[in-house]
Amino acid sequence: MRTIYWEDDAVKLIDQTLLPDVLKVITCKTVDELADAIKRLAVRGAPALEASGGYGIALACFERNFKDVEEMKEHLKKRAELLASTRPTAVNLFYGIDRVLKRALSCDEIEEIRRVALEEAESIAKEDIERNKLIGKYGAELLEDGDTVLTYCNTGRLATVDYGTALGVIRSAVEQGKNIKVVACETRPLNQGSRLTCWELMQDGIDVTLITDNMIGIVMQKGMVSKVMVGADRIVRDAVFNKIGTYTVAIVAKEHKIPFYVAAPLTTFDWEKTMNDVVIEERSKEELIYCHTKCRKTLIAPKDVKVFNPAFDATPLKYVTALITEKGVIYPPYEENVPKILGSSKPF
Repeated sequence: MRTIYWEDDAVKLIDQTLLPDVLKVITCKTVDELADAIKRLAVRGAPALEASGGYGIALACFERNFKDVEEMKEHLKKRAELLASTRPTAVNLFYGIDRVLKRALSCDEIEEIRRVALEEAESIAKEDIERNKLIGKYGAELLEDGDTVLTYCNTGRLATVDYGTALGVIRSAVEQGKNIKVVACETRPLNQGSRLTCWELMQDGIDVTLITDNMIGIVMQKGMVSKVMVGADRIVRDAVFNKIGTYTVAIVAKEHKIPFYVAAPLTTFDWEKTMNDVVIEERSKEELIYCHTKCRKTLIAPKDVKVFNPAFDATPLKYVTALITEKGVIYPPYEENVPKILGSSKPF
């Protein structure tokens, strides 16, 4: 099952807030509904957000009947602004929005705009699956039979349209016949590692052990981890932005001489910027002070406590052993080697 797809003039997606308890596909018939799904992390992960942005523009084309092309184009621009405001850090979202919007605005007829926008959004989704398998192929060569890989947050098919980035590397290695075990961090504050990564790996029959985030040091100290494999929401000239806590993982991995790999598509690269240029999204305090259950939400911290809840942090590239992309593996020096890979391959 794809994480996100188009059906019956609507965007359908797996509601990741309900996993692992319930596997439910929800339908977004309006851009407002899709924007809400993005904000509350019903759909998340940089590549999945890229597809969401593209599908969002396509969805805007079908929201109502337009009196003329100009009215339709103004509507698309406004809906693009709404989608772009939902998550500020993952650059893929903006790429998906801009790519489809640009194609739509180049058309001269209402039905042509609808057709072209949907075709472009579907192309983004299809390309994501293809490039993830290439990332998996290149990255699998870095894993050896018997490796135990520590991963963080969720970088599997739920974070993409299908297959995954960092988890896609692990899947590819397993498909090659390698015996790979995984240590998954729970990844606070939304437990995307315990809820999503563990669920995915167990669905695939891949050996996974769950640990709390503050166990990273002890499992590395005890030699229980041989590689680290994570994803990224944005890669700039001096750092990788990923789920909050990735920076800590990288520091501890370097201390224990454990390779630290980042798997991400080229659309995640924002090479003209540095870490100081990137806005880090801050989430609500409720994500930290409440435990949500089916029946009610229970306080697990004083209700009036001050909360600092950034969604991402920046890991300086000096901690990264290699970057794995659909065009191959990039090693340091990154300032010299990344532009060679991006080149004409950079799609924007």
